Amino acid sequence: MPELPTGTVTFLFTDIEGSTRLLHELGDAYVDALAEHRRVLREAFERHGGVEVDTQGDAFFVAFARASDAVAAAENGQRALEPGPVRVRIGIHSGEPFVTAEGYVGLDVHRAARIAAAAHGGQVLLSQSASDLTGRDDLRDLGEHRLKDLTAPERIWQLGDVEFPHLKTLYQTNLPVPATPFVGRDRELAEASELLVRDDVRLVTFSGPGGTGKTRLALQAAAAAAESYPEGIWWVPLAPLANPSLVLPTAGEVLGAKGDLAREIDAKRLLLLLDNFEHVIDAAREVGALVGACRHLTVLVTSRERLQVAGEHEYPVPAMASLDGLELFAARARALGIEIDGDQATRELCERLDNLPLALELAAARTKVFSPAQLLERLGQRLDLFKGGRDADPRQRTLRATIEWSHDLLSPEEQRLFARLSVFAGGCGYEAAEEICEANEDTLQSLLDKSLLRRRDGPAGEQRYWMLETIRQFAAERLDDRGEREALAHRHAEWHAELADRMQDPMRDGDPDATARLTAEVDNVRTALEWIAGHDDARPGLLIVWGLWYFWVTRGLVAEGLRWARWAVAEAPEATARERTYGLLGASELLRNFGDPDLALRLKRELVEQFREVGPERRLASTLGDLADMLADAGKFDEARRLGGEALVLRRRLGAPWGIAHALGSLAMVEFHAGDFACARALNEEAITFLEDQSVPTNLAAGALMAGESARRGGDRAGAAPLLERALRLFQELGQRGAFPEVLQEIAAATTHGPADAVRLLGASERLLSEMGVPRWDPADYEQTLATLRAELGEAAFDQAWAAGTLLPEDDALALAARCLD
Repeated sequence: MPELPTGTVTFLFTDIEGSTRLLHELGDAYVDALAEHRRVLREAFERHGGVEVDTQGDAFFVAFARASDAVAAAENGQRALEPGPVRVRIGIHSGEPFVTAEGYVGLDVHRAARIAAAAHGGQVLLSQSASDLTGRDDLRDLGEHRLKDLTAPERIWQLGDVEFPHLKTLYQTNLPVPATPFVGRDRELAEASELLVRDDVRLVTFSGPGGTGKTRLALQAAAAAAESYPEGIWWVPLAPLANPSLVLPTAGEVLGAKGDLAREIDAKRLLLLLDNFEHVIDAAREVGALVGACRHLTVLVTSRERLQVAGEHEYPVPAMASLDGLELFAARARALGIEIDGDQATRELCERLDNLPLALELAAARTKVFSPAQLLERLGQRLDLFKGGRDADPRQRTLRATIEWSHDLLSPEEQRLFARLSVFAGGCGYEAAEEICEANEDTLQSLLDKSLLRRRDGPAGEQRYWMLETIRQFAAERLDDRGEREALAHRHAEWHAELADRMQDPMRDGDPDATARLTAEVDNVRTALEWIAGHDDARPGLLIVWGLWYFWVTRGLVAEGLRWARWAVAEAPEATARERTYGLLGASELLRNFGDPDLALRLKRELVEQFREVGPERRLASTLGDLADMLADAGKFDEARRLGGEALVLRRRLGAPWGIAHALGSLAMVEFHAGDFACARALNEEAITFLEDQSVPTNLAAGALMAGESARRGGDRAGAAPLLERALRLFQELGQRGAFPEVLQEIAAATTHGPADAVRLLGASERLLSEMGVPRWDPADYEQTLATLRAELGEAAFDQAWAAGTLLPEDDALALAARCLD
């Protein structure tokens, strides 16, 4: 073989598209077609100075000293193949690879192969680096794409302007970008990927002890199977969850589900990757039922134990093969600037570490200080201590010894921070690490450098720090050993309570950063609440209930919110005045709308007396308004008018426009319940005038809805339509799903488009209510509307329209509602 180019090298990979199909189509003639394809391409490569590095089956791997030569060879080769039946995809990438006695090694080789795999037959693709070196102006920018090696997005260029289908890249996914490249495991990856593309396999569990690389292999296999899942591949990290009942709601959040998860997925062909399942194993049956209900859904699970449900296919993840383990160790050391030559000591070290990926990475992180021989001597002594005993998997003993050894090499300050960071269930930002764990930048960076801590992007550009679950469990044991768990858990709970309290108003005002911040911390908040519930001080938990009640409602987590609302009511008597008050405020809002209105009414009365005594007046005014609304709903109109009037007087004196609008809206609800719809409409329209220039569209949407309902009840359907259209649009922009059933119900009653569309809207409203588990707004008016429409349509047509409405996807139902207002 000619001498391989060195320095900046351009790699070219080829592969035949649909080779199996061609074999069936051409039969015996396939051999001749394959040979002609090889002859034509070899001539093109040789003509432009290409060196054939490898040939496997129907694929070429060729190296060029110049990128322009590689592109010219690809262009000539494709042109020569055009008359024949063989169509070839070609990928080109330039880099500075390592050259060994066995050939090229390094990420540039993998990158070129991945670019080729993204192409279609007849297409030539180039990486940004190759494009920069060609000097050609006939390259077409295809934009940034995530390749199946899960690296960060890569800008891809195409030779020529021929139209091809979408590149075979990852474009509907939330799979994370790993900090390091995937190394080795070709056999396991092929086996695992094959399972994920089989029609008869829809639940796969990658099993094995911690540290065997289950998650990394699952991510890679999922990415490799992307073409089989046009609706996407979605990663659901479960390590932060403590409650199995949260598994499916968490998956729903990842998918952006707007109701029942099975109904949302329906016939979509997608893959869910449920990562770290072993501690929520009680949710196995629910996962099995979800797979059974969604005919094209595939679920991939990583777990230390199998789920033991019908249809499960287990794939036990082994330790790495010896050569793969050696390659991984060398690659991780090379990333630190250390060259490993694969000598006897290195090979023995990898074998002593059982070729466990996590153990290899932890050891490689120390190669800046110790040679492989020194690592073998020092770490080997620790491994020998763990040889005895038959209770644990030998691989797990090896991993524990490796983590413990890495931990013991830390400075006292690093050990302290390592243990303390285990208090975070969902990772943390720098601010939280600093204030809860007394972290500093240097110590955090040191733990990152030693592979004991990881980093990823968070909301609003924040960097978040997190641990692999295996390492976090070890760190938690060290925290217990240090006797600091109670103190750290208390600080953790206090910090997240303060955050929830601080974010509540911005989130209700529609601030997306506040919502994203709470979403990022939701696992930590859950952990904090569980800890608080087991201790005497309920104060931070009550603040969390206050801070999160609106978050729970808007994120579709009402059941979780109600659980903590009832806890807050039980614990509130023992709390201090402020925390008790705000905890009951949050609880009363959840119970008022979704749980127990009688209890909510009692709580609101208590809160009014509390605010009368100690203030603040703005809370007194808002609670008076809420109480007036609830009393009117109970038919107590005189007391409702008196309290609503008191709220309006307070609000006018305080002067805030949104506060005046809130009080007017409360009085409008009193008159609405009393049946004076003209007065209710006038009060709502007056309230809207105070909200027009405000930055809080939630109240404006609610005011428009109630003004529209009042107009319709007063007999003015034409006047109701623009108000209801505005409410619908605003609630959609805000993503306020809880309002959709009421909006659909009201538009159904107001529309003049015909009874069939109205019934469809009511059917869709009923389905949404069922999914959300919430009661219907004004059931008496609803029943009257139903009776009227049934009489207009007749039973058969009514039932048909109703059934069609219950099957309408949420977006289609909202679109129908908008058309009904035209």
